[in-house]
Amino acid sequence: MNPVNKRNSLFMRYPSLFVATGYLLLVQTALNAQDSPQREIQPTATAEKIAKQAINEKSLRADIKFLADDLLEGRGPGTRGDLLAQNYIVSQFELAGLKPAGQDGSFIQTVPLVGVTTKPPARLSFDTPSGDLDFKNSDDYILTCGQPVETVDVSDADVVFVGYGMQAPEYEWDDFKDVDVKGKILLVLNNDLESDPELFAGRTRLYYGRWDYKYAKAAEMGAIGALIIHTTPSAGYPWQVIQTSWTGEQMALGGVSQGRLPVEGWLTDAAAAKLVAASGFDLEKLRQAALQKNFQPVDLKSKLSLHMDCRVRERTTGNVLGLLPGTDPELSKQWVVYTAHHDHIGLSDTRDERGDNIYNGAIDNASGVAVMLGIMRSFAQLPDSMQPKRSILFASVGAEEQGLLGSEYLAANPPVPVGNLAAVINIDGVNILGPTHDVVVIGRGKSDMDKAVDALAGWQGRVVVGDQFPDRGYYYRSDQFSLAKVGVPGVYLGSGTHVVGKPQEWGPQQLREWTENVYHQTSDEYREDWNLGGALQDARLMFHLGLETANQPNLPAWNPGDEFEAARMKALNSKN
Repeated sequence: MNPVNKRNSLFMRYPSLFVATGYLLLVQTALNAQDSPQREIQPTATAEKIAKQAINEKSLRADIKFLADDLLEGRGPGTRGDLLAQNYIVSQFELAGLKPAGQDGSFIQTVPLVGVTTKPPARLSFDTPSGDLDFKNSDDYILTCGQPVETVDVSDADVVFVGYGMQAPEYEWDDFKDVDVKGKILLVLNNDLESDPELFAGRTRLYYGRWDYKYAKAAEMGAIGALIIHTTPSAGYPWQVIQTSWTGEQMALGGVSQGRLPVEGWLTDAAAAKLVAASGFDLEKLRQAALQKNFQPVDLKSKLSLHMDCRVRERTTGNVLGLLPGTDPELSKQWVVYTAHHDHIGLSDTRDERGDNIYNGAIDNASGVAVMLGIMRSFAQLPDSMQPKRSILFASVGAEEQGLLGSEYLAANPPVPVGNLAAVINIDGVNILGPTHDVVVIGRGKSDMDKAVDALAGWQGRVVVGDQFPDRGYYYRSDQFSLAKVGVPGVYLGSGTHVVGKPQEWGPQQLREWTENVYHQTSDEYREDWNLGGALQDARLMFHLGLETANQPNLPAWNPGDEFEAARMKALNSKN
């Protein structure tokens, strides 16, 4: 699960700004909404019996324990642990009787990667109007080589504040105003505007607010580098996540360097404020100016010089692809896709205070793979008369933590024309708090698949709520986004937090502690004290959702006017 990309389950990614009372009001609203007519879906007793048998706590724990074991060394892309994970998943696909959907009759779709390990300067010195200003690596900034080159040299590059660094013609918004930023270092605010509901969807973060958009736009404008100002509210995670996720080897798809900068980095809010002040400005005033359409880039009259050495090497990972063929002669040509990423961060060069340097990624995302395997076993055990009409592709994708690279490669190189991909159901982390009254849909309101989720949640006696933190842009931070960009509608469930039998503040408190102490840390390890009752609820719902989607007469569709509707129409037209 990638915090800084994208780089989810609601439980894993939401920061400490969770307000329990407001959340419960949303749950009550959803309860009231259940009185209105909704689509009728009643899973058969046979399907539910099979789901309960195949998706059980014992097998779920067993899969997680293996995939998150120290033996796999954190499943970093292109490592021995990565290969072990892939081989384990292949063995489970073969055992269930799936057909290979990878290359050359295998279960593996090879994903080419280029890895870049940056040796950043220990100190970063800006030449400001107030004199030299020094910052310390890791404490104040994180830098990486965005391109696969062995050295990066920057000499007296002007530093320019460009607000949010966005060009959005549909909102008549341009932060650059024809200012030439070629060869310059851009200082950029994280997120997008939240103050006006008529601009950038208000509090709902769009792709314009993502770090990858900002780097790509800076590269398009000819900048030599960009420094994004990190704050916990604007990012949705603390600085420690930047420290762990943006150090060590960084991956990109092999042969793809477009949209990347020689220098990609982050500054803490405190460091950025010092830089702006030393340049004769006030950061808060610049933030306010950046909220206006008439904002103009600000030359800070400061310069940056730096040298970085980078180690570049080609690597590969693999998407593990297994197919359950559909039974209908025509509908079987259309595939419903389940995705769950099998990678995590891998090994650190240094050990923490516990002497640990393995990022096991038990929740993120050994747990998601385990749930996908349970769903796969449920489909495999259905009697012939109940096998789905459409085909089901189970895709355990790689290099998600490096920027959704495995799913991006799958979207660009699908086993069938992309217009034949009916829908995607993504699994990234599971609920370890216990059964919940609620189901969270990240990206609720985007497609007509919401109707099936609503019906199945109601059948389970639960209520559906949307993304509780739309300003965090979680929809763009996990693997369904890669498929959405080529037009495939889908569902991405987050974990509910209205936990059965617990006080209303208990779930949010557990969430805060997990986000602060475990997320993307070496402490994301398997634990026997997890309550997986909620994970089993969600997994069974996703099984029934996939079965319903595979059997419904019409293809799932984006809601009219959705940002991905045009991509869907292009994909459907291209296959005809």
